[in-house]
Amino acid sequence: MAEDGEEKLLATVQHIVQTLGSSDTMTEDILKVFSNYDGRLSLDKLYAARAAAAAAASGGGGGGAGGIGGEHSMPASPPLPPPPAAAAAGVSAAGARPPVTSMERTVRTLDRQISQFVAMDRLIWADSADADAFLEAVDDLIGTVQELDAAGTNRALLDRADELLSRCMARMEDEFRALIERPDDAAPVVPGGFGSDASDEEDDFGGGDGYGDEPIPIAKPVTDYDVVIDALSPGSIANVHQIAKRMVDAGFGPWEELEFDIARWIPAFNMVFRILIPSERRLCDRVFDGLAPFGDLAFIAAVRTQALQLISFGDAISSSSRAPERLFRVVDMYEAVRDILPDLDPVFSDPYSATLRAEVSTMCNTLGSSIKGIFMELENLIRRDPARVAAPGGGIHPITRYVMNYLRAACGSRQTLEEVMEGDLGANGGAPVAVDPDRPTSSLAVHIAWIMDVLHKNLDTKSKIYRDPSLASIFLLNNGKYIIQKVNDSELGVLLGDEWIKQMTTRVRRWSVDYQRTTWGKVTTVLQTGSPGIGGLPAKAMLQKLRMFNTYFEEIFATQSEWVIADEQLRVDIRAAVEDSVMPVYASLIAKLKSSPETGRDWFIKYTPEDVVARIRHLFEGAAK
Repeated sequence: MAEDGEEKLLATVQHIVQTLGSSDTMTEDILKVFSNYDGRLSLDKLYAARAAAAAAASGGGGGGAGGIGGEHSMPASPPLPPPPAAAAAGVSAAGARPPVTSMERTVRTLDRQISQFVAMDRLIWADSADADAFLEAVDDLIGTVQELDAAGTNRALLDRADELLSRCMARMEDEFRALIERPDDAAPVVPGGFGSDASDEEDDFGGGDGYGDEPIPIAKPVTDYDVVIDALSPGSIANVHQIAKRMVDAGFGPWEELEFDIARWIPAFNMVFRILIPSERRLCDRVFDGLAPFGDLAFIAAVRTQALQLISFGDAISSSSRAPERLFRVVDMYEAVRDILPDLDPVFSDPYSATLRAEVSTMCNTLGSSIKGIFMELENLIRRDPARVAAPGGGIHPITRYVMNYLRAACGSRQTLEEVMEGDLGANGGAPVAVDPDRPTSSLAVHIAWIMDVLHKNLDTKSKIYRDPSLASIFLLNNGKYIIQKVNDSELGVLLGDEWIKQMTTRVRRWSVDYQRTTWGKVTTVLQTGSPGIGGLPAKAMLQKLRMFNTYFEEIFATQSEWVIADEQLRVDIRAAVEDSVMPVYASLIAKLKSSPETGRDWFIKYTPEDVVARIRHLFEGAAK
């Protein structure tokens, strides 16, 4: 009987789709609505019914006794559009399907199971067996989504599984909220209301049959305040923990979603505080003209609830995580609140609404404190960045790119940040800051300089990972040059000042000299043949020097051809400096060997000066070269 009822239900859906589905898109939307409404109407069943109806229409003329409803069956439905996953896999209009993979069968099974729970009109957690089955299905779905995402071979099936997971998360959010707000709704219903409490109450207060003579219970006075109350029972806590765990595993509630809420909050805040609340004040002033206290009371009663909802959101953002990526949205909120504060003075001028104006001002201050905290967290992030993995080839470290691009973007709100930071000088442990007439001495400038100092120390620590001192110098060169470029190309240069840039440029030159000394110092030393006025070295000694040069040079080229200097101009400058230090002494040695009577032939020369120059000019191009 149940199967007959389900078949009739499917036939009814087919009829509705035929009647209302004027296009493939509309038909698809109708099917999704039905599948979300009733677990028996999963998309798989609806498309299977489509295939059966199409086969019956082509084989039996559209409704013999073998049809779904016999001679009283519904009019034959037109073929329904294939589901997105099936269409992507090449399903034909007649309903033929390619072989179903095990992953497709898994998603279909999970769709049937989960759709039944999602469509329930009661709490899933009202029945522990249902809750356990639902959680098991969600775990399987999360694992399936992760497998599909890792494989990357069936995008349509992954989209379908993601859509199902989104429905799960929406239902779990509702369950979570219900368990927090109404934990008793999830408990099994016990006859007699609250169980033993009701009987105890009758014993204490008589439980009379009449309606008017029952005594009213009176709360006992609290004498002991050293009490901790569990807002939820242990069972409810376990339930909400299980839900929260699945929501986190599924990636529910990332910062991007909160960003979306902030983007909606800002125009809503402006609408309420710039238009609706002033309009309400104008209305109350007119209605209660000459009745000031009553008008003020009516005004605050009308606007307080809505205003506090917006203020509560701002306070929640202020007290939430201070991860650096949140800076820009928090700055947007701060600017929205700051800009509106002057306009609130005439609106909240009476003593009854003055507290509301104070709460808006407090929210502005807490948002400002959050911005300061985010900058402190950026410093902590740099300090905590581990010095375990070296940048390949001595290139630019990711932390350098992140910090410099972050600070450049932050300078887009320079005026706001200076306003927030003002009065915060000396916040970094009272460290003295030199006053430079060419740069602002605002607290923001101090914060930026402090962050740059923390970054420099972090990079210096990371440079010690490299066993080769020459590679450590290249690493510092790359990162130092990148920092200078980013500072010069943005308002960071104004904040840090010319003196800071000069000091950083001096550091880069020093690292360049360190590289020259540690790498090429021994090469130029071995090429020395003595002063021209003191007579030359014997040919045999010069040949030995040439062999040593060849060995050193080949080792350097084999190693440093895979090193990288990211900035093209810096790469050219370093190569030119190497040529200037090596080529004169090398060319001199070759010339002396050629002019010597003992070695007047070229057979002993492995690298001509031109060969050496060519190899030097291929240094620092990275492993790809």
